[in-house]
Amino acid sequence: MAETAPIMRIFLCGDVMTGRGIDQALPRPSAPRLHESYIKSAVEYVRLAERTHGPIPQPLSFRELWGAAAEELSRAQPDARLINLETSITRSEAYAHKGINYRMSPENAACLVAGDIDCCVLANNHILDWSHEGLKETLSVLRHLNIKTAGAGEDLAQAQAPAILEIPQKGRLIIFSFACVTSGTPRNWAATPNAAGVNLLPSLCEQSVTELARQAAQTRERGDVVVVSIHWGPNWGYEVAENERRFAHKLIERAGVSVVYGHSSHHPKAIELHHNRLILYGCGDFLNDYEGVRGYEEFRGDLALMYLVDVDPTSGEVRALELVPFQVQRFQLVRAQRDDVDWLQNTLDRESRILGTCIRQKANGRLVVQPLNVRTAMPC
Repeated sequence: MAETAPIMRIFLCGDVMTGRGIDQALPRPSAPRLHESYIKSAVEYVRLAERTHGPIPQPLSFRELWGAAAEELSRAQPDARLINLETSITRSEAYAHKGINYRMSPENAACLVAGDIDCCVLANNHILDWSHEGLKETLSVLRHLNIKTAGAGEDLAQAQAPAILEIPQKGRLIIFSFACVTSGTPRNWAATPNAAGVNLLPSLCEQSVTELARQAAQTRERGDVVVVSIHWGPNWGYEVAENERRFAHKLIERAGVSVVYGHSSHHPKAIELHHNRLILYGCGDFLNDYEGVRGYEEFRGDLALMYLVDVDPTSGEVRALELVPFQVQRFQLVRAQRDDVDWLQNTLDRESRILGTCIRQKANGRLVVQPLNVRTAMPC
């Protein structure tokens, strides 16, 4: 009997924003002063959350922050855990004049260790909220915690370099990370040969595809699984831009990418399967301090998804995708109620069917993603 090929299971989630209010609730916060138009202290975000869902235990322990997600991760046993860290880790006071600035203290970065995070993608519109000084401290702290990074660096070469995770008996996971200006990432945040910054994607053009395919070819070995993280698009709305879709398809067809890991939207967006490879156009937020903040309630930004992706390293194809729904309450992830799971399933199914994908709900409340075409490897 032929041996079954080992499957690499990857945990992905949307934006992890552990700064501001969450930082204040954790054991060793940074200074609470903010430079926002209306709120001048990060402590006010704690009060807003408490007025919405009740008292937050303070200090909130690093493991409590992950709440029910920690139990699900223990059940799922992913080989790699990836997050989009949309928070600078620093005590720097050199804030960028951009209205909203996220940071958590280096001591509170232990919350990432409590979540057993393997890699933080950093190409986004908040990682330089506290200038180059804050970025360099962020990189230093994550190195000290043995957490890999991609998408930002002390120069262009470091910002462009992928993170490489060795998965015993299964191969390597290669993670590239990019930010687009459509996400609000300033152009002047781009890393240069002599200056720190993010790995900014100039445009979703043919030249960008060619360059990424070249970088992937230089790095990958037989059996490697390639993930490309892209911070793109606005915070709200379900529309998938046609140039984003074309770009994602070309990354799969020409660069051999298994997962296009898109984020920036504060709510989950449509999911597509292209040649049995995965495209997440927007993963939504996973952890944030938005409880009690009004506006855009119709998008249910309080609901979060854990993405568990099973990839065959031999073919690079996705064999299964399971979504686990949560809600953020008191700065912790709790299991979503059945009505909320129904809403997520219906909304994502509506949007994903436009792209040829369906979302089904299992009896246990988890969601599965499959193509509409019954002749594919993952029938709906």
